[in-house]
Amino acid sequence: MSNEPITQIRNILQEFWVFEQSRLFGIWKLEFGVYLMKRVVVIPARYASTRLPAKPLADIAGKPLIQWVYDGACSSTLKDEVIIATDDERIRAVAQSFGATVAMTSPDCPSGTDRVYEVIAGRDADVIVNVQGDEPQIRGDMIDTLFAAFDNEPLEMATLCCPLDDEDECMNPNVVKVVLDRNGFGLYFSRSPIPFFRRPTGMPVYKHIGIYGYSRSFLETFVKLPAGRLEETESLEQLRALEAGHRIKVLVVDYDGVSIDTPEDLERARARLR
Repeated sequence: MSNEPITQIRNILQEFWVFEQSRLFGIWKLEFGVYLMKRVVVIPARYASTRLPAKPLADIAGKPLIQWVYDGACSSTLKDEVIIATDDERIRAVAQSFGATVAMTSPDCPSGTDRVYEVIAGRDADVIVNVQGDEPQIRGDMIDTLFAAFDNEPLEMATLCCPLDDEDECMNPNVVKVVLDRNGFGLYFSRSPIPFFRRPTGMPVYKHIGIYGYSRSFLETFVKLPAGRLEETESLEQLRALEAGHRIKVLVVDYDGVSIDTPEDLERARARLR
């Protein structure tokens, strides 16, 4: 009896296993070999929020806000590691009490992104997702959307947005809006309602979601860029990248979560998650 059918089956199974490894572990077949990505999620959290002090520890349905964010990040199927980055011992103690990995950072970090960079500077990480610690309804599939974007095309930075239909939110300066080009890259982010509708065109309005993906090399570049005038004017850190001539991929997802910036936002989140 010929062994040819057995050999064919063995080859098919081997090809399937290689495909599964590539799909599950993010193996990139590059021109000069095979590269295994390390995907890390970092959640920067600080105690001293101007509008809502002690925000990461605010109770929502029996859990601190930071735990809601951490649990959502941990549901990502593509992440290798989730780290909470903080400079506050109170946040560290609470985070460790529910089993989180915590990295203590310098109190002198000027922004959450600098805090993220300080965490990964001494770690093995190729794609980093920065999840803002004020998004209690963040989902793992949203994080996976960002990780997958770096598989699909060479990107420096990526983020998410969702359709915005609520007029009050559109006018709210705490809700950041974004306009996109035809290829899904951000043209501008603003606290003002954009675009301005001189006439009805059916143009969608998008709300920015506080989650960012970076290639490691670009994160190293980004934290060295000087703050731009647009960034300082709008108080939006992502404008630093656009003002310096870099592109930000913006992916549209289905999301109706509450970003907690004010006591009123906190009460809205409590009403939804009780």
